[in-house]
Amino acid sequence: MALRKRRPGAGLLHHSDRGCQYASAAYRSTLSGHGCIASMSRRGNCYDNATMESFWSTLKHELIYRRRFATRSEATTAIFDYIESFYNRIRLHSSLGFKSPLDYESNLN
Repeated sequence: MALRKRRPGAGLLHHSDRGCQYASAAYRSTLSGHGCIASMSRRGNCYDNATMESFWSTLKHELIYRRRFATRSEATTAIFDYIESFYNRIRLHSSLGFKSPLDYESNLN
């Protein structure tokens, strides 16, 4: 979705942990096909991926732990809505000067 929406130029650095989904040939081929450079955390070093770990913690505390989902589809929809409708557009981030990511990015252009 990000690749389709943003259409980044060649050389975009895609950082992930060492999960098998990110190491799979299909995933790495997709990245390569879009000119992306794959980067993985060093083994046993959680600080390489601290930003994403912080996001997962926020998602879990603000959405996941507060609800019970009846189906996988319900969970998928709730997570998508949280990220696209709240986290990126409304939620204030201290690291962005207490702006939402959308407001912060709008001021860059």
